[in-house]
Amino acid sequence: MSKGKVDVLLGLQWGDEGKGKVVDVLTPEYDVIARFQGGPNAGHTLEFNGEKYVLRSIPSGIFQGGKVNVIGNGVVLAPDLFMAEAQELERSGHDLKSRLYISRKAHLIMPTHRLLDAAYESAKGASKVGTTGKGIGPAYTDKVSRNGLRVGDIFDGFEEKYTQHKTQHEAILRSLNYTHYDLSQTEQAWMKGVNYLRGFNIVDSEHELNHLLQNGKSILCEGAQGTMLDVDFGSYPFVTSSNTITAGACSGLGIGPNKIGNVYGIMKAYCTRVGSGPFPTELFDKTGKQLRDLGHEYGAVTGRERRCGWIDLVALRYAIMINGVTHLIMMKSDVLDGFSTIKACIAYQRDGKILDDFPYDIEHNIQPVYKELPGWQTDMTGLTSEDQFPAAFKAYIDFLEEELKTPIKIVSIGPDRKQTIVRKG
Repeated sequence: MSKGKVDVLLGLQWGDEGKGKVVDVLTPEYDVIARFQGGPNAGHTLEFNGEKYVLRSIPSGIFQGGKVNVIGNGVVLAPDLFMAEAQELERSGHDLKSRLYISRKAHLIMPTHRLLDAAYESAKGASKVGTTGKGIGPAYTDKVSRNGLRVGDIFDGFEEKYTQHKTQHEAILRSLNYTHYDLSQTEQAWMKGVNYLRGFNIVDSEHELNHLLQNGKSILCEGAQGTMLDVDFGSYPFVTSSNTITAGACSGLGIGPNKIGNVYGIMKAYCTRVGSGPFPTELFDKTGKQLRDLGHEYGAVTGRERRCGWIDLVALRYAIMINGVTHLIMMKSDVLDGFSTIKACIAYQRDGKILDDFPYDIEHNIQPVYKELPGWQTDMTGLTSEDQFPAAFKAYIDFLEEELKTPIKIVSIGPDRKQTIVRKG
């Protein structure tokens, strides 16, 4: 924790790095956890005390008693999905309404946004992006085209505003020949969600957060998805619709860049991706399947199989650079426990040339250049300190730190909160 500053925690790969667990582990050090972008397409999975939780819109600090949790203006919120998620947490004994604050400026995902999502994907044919179908992209599109509905609108002439936006969306759907749908049930649940949302603390979150900071409170900003899905710097067009990088914390919460302190970048000890898009180190053989099975690599929200491959240091160096990462956190190290040899992509090759820097196009004619390292072939899931790490695993960490020029601060060796080792120094 950096005193007087706002720390940021985000993913450095294509999402699914394990951010939820790390936020939950780090939360005791902070007074406030704030989510700064994304929507219910991003599922953060947490496991502790024999229970498993998947958070989609609610910050992962909600399980730590007494902490303030904030959904910032950069988030897009689906009222019906938010209600389902919040009520499930309330049933399990977690108090939300006294500790969760929602920005008035956060945009709403309408039922017709989900229809537009499906219609746009259908129209792309073979060039599908592979969205989750939650309406995220169309909601952000409305935001930047100045046609969005915001949380603050639910208190002032909402019915009229909603009908106006719905009419515009239905006209677009007709133009795309997407007319076979029934909104009645979805719309009914959505409106219940809006009414439920009115019972929460709806605030000007930029003022709240800056006041908290001025009063000496410590804040951790939680990102969704991953750096390689950033709309500007990711593998465009196979990206999400928001800025997933550190700069997104400033615009998604209303915090000045001079307030950013530590930046915790999360990565897996290997690499995964969900949906379409280039993936230079993807494995299509039994090793890829083994990584998927051992790592339980299935989407927390969609259940889709994740594509798996070896760690990509070219992409990681790039992600560390544009985020200003100060500390690395390596997840799922235990998934590699049984491998005799582990590979790491240290460069790309294209047309006989070696590329050390992440290029504009990684989709065509890119071949990974691998370095092989010996595996540790030891079950690490029961270890309690880094002193117990096998020599080959220590060598793997040393290799990564040298290649990435950034210290690995935390190592995860299992899904449970307790299976997390903070390294010395």
